[in-house]
Amino acid sequence: DSAVEDNQILELYWQKNEDAIKESNSKYGAYCFKIANNILCNQEDSEECVNDTWLNAWNAIPPQKPKRLRIFLAKITRNLAFNRFNARSAKKRGSGELVLVLDELAECLSSESNVENECETKELGQYIRLFVRTLSERDSNVFVRRYFFTDSVKEISTRYGLTENNIMVILSRIRKKLKIYLIEEGLINE
Repeated sequence: DSAVEDNQILELYWQKNEDAIKESNSKYGAYCFKIANNILCNQEDSEECVNDTWLNAWNAIPPQKPKRLRIFLAKITRNLAFNRFNARSAKKRGSGELVLVLDELAECLSSESNVENECETKELGQYIRLFVRTLSERDSNVFVRRYFFTDSVKEISTRYGLTENNIMVILSRIRKKLKIYLIEEGLINE
């Protein structure tokens, strides 16, 4: 049972037993690598990100005791990959799935006003999470696969047995709904 295994891994972190890192890498290494590589499109950077994930988890547990280790590690990996991507992009405009994802989301957030001036990024994230909960299970899953895990449209279409065009239409409709929602909540102007 994966919950038992995760609890055992968490216990190793709590005991500061280095096997926690080995077990995390064994169970979630490929998963975390995929998340990092979807963002970075670079094997070496992605591998470094995954290694940094274990160090960050080691430093965070304790005091944190995540309920879902897989999601906890995914968030760490994703944040590290975004930070690395941003550092790399400061030197040159990057390429890959992340640029496409950010361009897609920009259409929801673009307005005369600057979202960062109106609310904290954290607050915006909370509103987006509330919005995602209003979607059907399929639409919610598609949105999260695209905008949290930065999966390609092709990967999402394969995962859910839909055409790439269908996924693009679903994402377009969700972004339009999200924009309306953010306008109604007063987070962006029309």
